[in-house]
Amino acid sequence: MKIVAFEHNGQSGVGLVSSDLLQVQPFDLPQAQRALGALPIVEMQVRGDALPKLLPAIALADVKVIAPLPKPRRNIFCVGKNYYAHAKEFAGSGFDSSAKSGGDIPADPIIFTKVPECVVGPDAVVEMPSVSTAIDYEAELAVIIGKGGKGIAAKDAMSHVWGYTIVNDVTARDWQMRHQQWHMGKSFDTFCPMGPYLVSADELDGAKTRVRCFVNGELRQDASTADLIFDIPKLIETLSAGITLYPGDVIATGTPVGVGIGFKPPKYLKSGDVMRVEIDGIGHLENPVR
Repeated sequence: MKIVAFEHNGQSGVGLVSSDLLQVQPFDLPQAQRALGALPIVEMQVRGDALPKLLPAIALADVKVIAPLPKPRRNIFCVGKNYYAHAKEFAGSGFDSSAKSGGDIPADPIIFTKVPECVVGPDAVVEMPSVSTAIDYEAELAVIIGKGGKGIAAKDAMSHVWGYTIVNDVTARDWQMRHQQWHMGKSFDTFCPMGPYLVSADELDGAKTRVRCFVNGELRQDASTADLIFDIPKLIETLSAGITLYPGDVIATGTPVGVGIGFKPPKYLKSGDVMRVEIDGIGHLENPVR
């Protein structure tokens, strides 16, 4: 299934997207739950509850699509340097505080987080902060946890995946370098475009799907998640070793080669640019920069 969160006639909604991507059937939920997007639906399915009844369909063209998880329960888990070519690209950029001599490829997953308040939806403006002059894009497949748990073994990890969405891990590279860690440069307001849908794991093989990013129509990133250094089971095993995962948790799996910092000179984002991330089986996520 594909779940979309939206606004219509001044009200929040969440519903099922039709197979032709032209309509949405809203779930009959209280307004407080609808404001949480797809999270209540994920939680209901994990508990084994029957899903709410569906209301009459609305044309998708008549609603404003927002992030499928507009208010994540907590920080988004993110993975740094998780494609071989990007790990080398970033280690050689001079902006990588994790790079060591001979250690361009990490031996273990590099985990950081983005605050939930930086999430925005499709078509939302990504705001360029006046305190940074090095804003970059990062196209990523994001995993949505279904059944939670702690100490999840890699062999069991995929049974804990509800599905997937798209995340653009927008980054202030100068802040990333200045503070010698990644949280602040990753967490500015509007720095986590997400969407357009949550797609359930039975409809998408996250282990082998294509990730692309365009800036103003120019293809910058193009890779397969089959090229991840640490696959989805390894990421879930690593995170859950000491942290309990909960339904609706988001894990952004890392970005491929082709980010702005990798070009010489760097191709940083500028006001008026339009970023478009496409992932096969999910759709596209487009956001302007201002």
